[in-house]
Amino acid sequence: MKLKNLSLRVRIFIAMILLVIIASILIAGVTIYQYNEEARDYHKERLERKEENIKEQINYVLRETTYPITTENIPLIFKDKIYEIASIHKLQINLYDLEGGLLKSSKASIDVDTLTKCLDAEILNAISNTVAHRHVIKNVENNETFQSSYSYITDAKFKSLAILNLPYLENDDFLNKELEEFLLRLGYAYLGMLLAAIIFAYFVSKYITRSLKTISDKMNETRLEKRNKKIEIESSSDEISTLVNSYNSMIDELEESAVKLATNEREQAWREMAKQVAHEIKNPLTPMRLSVQSFQRKFDPSDESIHQKVDEYSKTLIQQIDTMSSIASAFSNFAKMPAQQNETLNVVKIVKLALDIFNEEYITFIAEETEIIAKFDRTQLIRVVTNLVKNGIQAIPEDSDDPKIVVDVSMEKENVVISVFDNGNGITEENKSKVFEPKFTTKTSGMGLGLAMVKNIVETYNGSITFTSQDGKGTTFKVSFPKEELHHYKS
Repeated sequence: MKLKNLSLRVRIFIAMILLVIIASILIAGVTIYQYNEEARDYHKERLERKEENIKEQINYVLRETTYPITTENIPLIFKDKIYEIASIHKLQINLYDLEGGLLKSSKASIDVDTLTKCLDAEILNAISNTVAHRHVIKNVENNETFQSSYSYITDAKFKSLAILNLPYLENDDFLNKELEEFLLRLGYAYLGMLLAAIIFAYFVSKYITRSLKTISDKMNETRLEKRNKKIEIESSSDEISTLVNSYNSMIDELEESAVKLATNEREQAWREMAKQVAHEIKNPLTPMRLSVQSFQRKFDPSDESIHQKVDEYSKTLIQQIDTMSSIASAFSNFAKMPAQQNETLNVVKIVKLALDIFNEEYITFIAEETEIIAKFDRTQLIRVVTNLVKNGIQAIPEDSDDPKIVVDVSMEKENVVISVFDNGNGITEENKSKVFEPKFTTKTSGMGLGLAMVKNIVETYNGSITFTSQDGKGTTFKVSFPKEELHHYKS
């Protein structure tokens, strides 16, 4: 899962936990490094202290001895004293002459053969060439670190007599035990801190993102067609306040734009409607004008067939007048908002009554119950049904072998459902989005206001109208509106 796909709250939570874990690792690393540095300094200083103390005792022995203080007499002078000094300081002592040859060692005589009998020239040069006349060698054997220091022993006149060698084993058991104990305590402390950080990070991330969640919810609820509420957050950071103020300003601008848009849309709709009405009225006026002009030119009172011509002329005018009347009625019905009479009706009976005006034998009526009681305006319900059935009849081709229209009335939970199915031409994909638009029609006549008017009526009663269609196979319109069940109804 990619980090960019995580929510801001989860990102903050993970970031805080990672911060604690990384801090724990860094502190543990620094602690281990510091302990190692202290261990190195401890062994270095300890070897220097032992070397200084051993030299003091060696100088004391040289002052008290009765032997002449020469390099050759060193084995005699320290014959027994070297073991005593080594025992006191718990450190092996080796004495070499100035040429690097072994003079005396505190190591047991059995193991003396394992000692280096002669020092390397590099060691001798390093001792003589350093200012302090001291050289330390460090090496690792069998996972153990050894230091070996080499320095001069001098007489009272600071004349070099021999080379003192002190082999020193760096025993870190005690320091390692302390380090383990410290890291264990540190681990417990950071485990507790990690648990506390998880709880803290959870509440902090929740607190930080709470305001953003409020803003996000409000943005998701924002709609152009309704009045949107502004965001009110009492305490928030400057960044959140800026975001809230920007959103509230956007809501004000959106509301102003919505009002302007709605006004422009209404004006545009009425302008288009006026153009459509004017166009539809002009269509019958043209043949009427031509008929009048033709009758005027050919009128002859003495013509024997004058009465027949007058009848034909009158029928043509009446037919065109009826066309204009139907156009005016369609426009009037669409423009008029249906009044909510809220009559208590038996929907089954009213729908069946609405179908009685149709002569088509292929119309089938189905109802799952004999009575479905709901509140609706009788005239508007009849108008809804007749418009949907007319639409279905017009969708079926005239040469169809098996025309079919099925009107079904049923109940779905608390809603009355009226569905009208036809096996006509269906609706193409490109026309589906335009079905309920005013003045849209695929027929050669009519204003295309029927389905728009039906949608207007149904939505007035808190209902909905939907449809499913397959091009060339048929269409089903489904009207659904809430009902109220009563004991008495108006039939």
